[in-house]
Amino acid sequence: MQIEQFSHYSHVLARDMQVRVFGHGGTPIIMFPCQDGDCHNYDDFMNTISDYIDSGAVQAFVLDTIDRESWSDKYGDKGYRAWCQEKYYLYVIEEVLPCIYSRNHSGIQPITFGCSLGATHAAIAFLRRPDLFGGMLALSGIYDAKYMFDGWLNEVMYMNSPTDFMGNLPDDHYYIDIYNQKKIIFCVGQGAWEDEGIRSQRILQQEFSAKGIDAWFDFWGYDVNHDWPWWRKQIRYFLPYLV
Repeated sequence: MQIEQFSHYSHVLARDMQVRVFGHGGTPIIMFPCQDGDCHNYDDFMNTISDYIDSGAVQAFVLDTIDRESWSDKYGDKGYRAWCQEKYYLYVIEEVLPCIYSRNHSGIQPITFGCSLGATHAAIAFLRRPDLFGGMLALSGIYDAKYMFDGWLNEVMYMNSPTDFMGNLPDDHYYIDIYNQKKIIFCVGQGAWEDEGIRSQRILQQEFSAKGIDAWFDFWGYDVNHDWPWWRKQIRYFLPYLV
């Protein structure tokens, strides 16, 4: 498997960030690590889709995160934490996407992907800018930011809370037509550690249905836990529908 890692300076975040690239071409996938993870988070996971990578069907770009300053800093100032998350979103849109297009020449819009908090990042990026992405696969995410912020929400965090901004999306918003041209998949198990994922995914499902947005909301069995073995099974199951 071809693997490359590069560092680039983020002017948005004012620091060096690492990106780990798996594969030589194909549909680009932006892979957001689990909570507090870095660009090595999916190193073992990649074996699960090595056939897609080696054949040139997909090329994976695994990012670093700054979760410790945003979602994970439980006792930090909430306004600062919210702004850190907003800056990370802007980093993805303004700096990661150009990096991907400079290395991937397929002309295909990237798919956003993540497990756990990575799924939250994947949903935020895709849902806020569906015009820039080809689709999304979110596994076991939490889509209500208030859960991670003890019920708190300001204008900045609102834009990083899919259940809130999607619930208030106008019924005639032009994004709805764009969403319906893309492949959108949310999946969560119903086993251990999935309660909040189930709750917030059901809220999104209701909001999408009310606005006529076509997406696949999948709820796997009561034996399906919030853990890597299941995420491996899920990406194998869903990837053929995305690429």
